[in-house]
Amino acid sequence: MTLAATLQGIREASAKRIPAERAAIMHRATEELRASGIMDRVIKAGAALPAFALPNSHGQEVRSVDLLAKGPLVLTFFRGNW
Repeated sequence: MTLAATLQGIREASAKRIPAERAAIMHRATEELRASGIMDRVIKAGAALPAFALPNSHGQEVRSVDLLAKGPLVLTFFRGNW
């Protein structure tokens, strides 16, 4: 299954379980973000990422330039289930 098909399945499943009034709020917020021009400022796929530093799980700063010096860097973002 392709990523596009997987994402479409997630959208369809969400549409079935999220009440219409809440879905409308989320869609309106998404459209407001798009209208703000934020999409013109996002980093595009394949573009170079600016250098950054983030804390690791021990609170120590980890710098992207240090990681890149060791080889390719892959970033993942986990939304979490709090």
